[in-house]
Amino acid sequence: MIHFVWPWAFILFPLPWLIYKFWPPALAAEEAALWVPSLSPFAGVQHQRSRRKGRWQLPLALCCWLLLLGATARPQWLGEPVELPVSGRDLLLAVDLSGSMETKDFYLDGEMVDRLTALKAVAGEFIQQRVGDRLGLILFGDQPYLQVPLTFDRRTVEQLLDEAAIGLAGQKTAIGDAIGLAVKRLKGGTGEEQVLILLTDGANTAGQLKPLKAAELAAAAGLKIYTIGLGAETMKVRGFFFNQTVNPSADLDEETLTAIAQQTGGRYFRARDTKQLAKIYAELDRLEPVERDHSVYRSISELYPWPLGLALFCSSLLLLLPQLPQRTGWRGK
Repeated sequence: MIHFVWPWAFILFPLPWLIYKFWPPALAAEEAALWVPSLSPFAGVQHQRSRRKGRWQLPLALCCWLLLLGATARPQWLGEPVELPVSGRDLLLAVDLSGSMETKDFYLDGEMVDRLTALKAVAGEFIQQRVGDRLGLILFGDQPYLQVPLTFDRRTVEQLLDEAAIGLAGQKTAIGDAIGLAVKRLKGGTGEEQVLILLTDGANTAGQLKPLKAAELAAAAGLKIYTIGLGAETMKVRGFFFNQTVNPSADLDEETLTAIAQQTGGRYFRARDTKQLAKIYAELDRLEPVERDHSVYRSISELYPWPLGLALFCSSLLLLLPQLPQRTGWRGK
């Protein structure tokens, strides 16, 4: 259906007539004139042009005015109403982009990859299943950055996560500041409507806010935090004479991550490989949403360029048509 945003614009329809009726006419002395010795050679021309003017100029000017009013009223085409399932949950992903995320201790399709690549591969499917949730993305290193504000556009969230690069936000890890930014962005909701999934492979080494203090603020704001510790526990490193077995996750502060989750009513998960990470996402997928009324969406298409373009065309005809007889060599008798 067609809807006018400003239908009051049509009350201006009689404005040209009112100006013509009540506005004082211009003085003859102020009008432009062509002085010639005799008007007899132009008598036929004036007669013919006057007759042609009365035939088409007034209807065309009226049509132009109506089109301008139609464009001013801002017509819109409203599409069919579409009901959107809304769970009522605001969910933020906070992803660590510090330098340690480039450690290659995850297998993906039989190939050794870094932690961030494995995270992207598993998180993409999780994001696409979040129908009805508003999703957001925080990337953090030395400082946290809101990469995607809360939105229903899951494709954009997945794309911007896929474009994230290690070291983009710095080489250190500001876990406390990332939680603080999430609290700020989710401020206003209550209970299980707010969820933060924090993924990191290290300990808090940067930022102004301590992680446990940030967790206290999150709990007071009703933000539930699920923390995920990334990284394998054993990894073979090739030495000069023989291979060594090391723990690439020695810097992972599991104690703090567990305390953050417990303090906010969430859980701590340990992802040592890609399969465990996928299982964690599957478990997070079963979070009970807070039910709300469904939201109705209608697509809106602006139509004002059409009457505006037609008005421009009509006004061009008003200017050009009176000149056509002269250009084609027409002469009155």
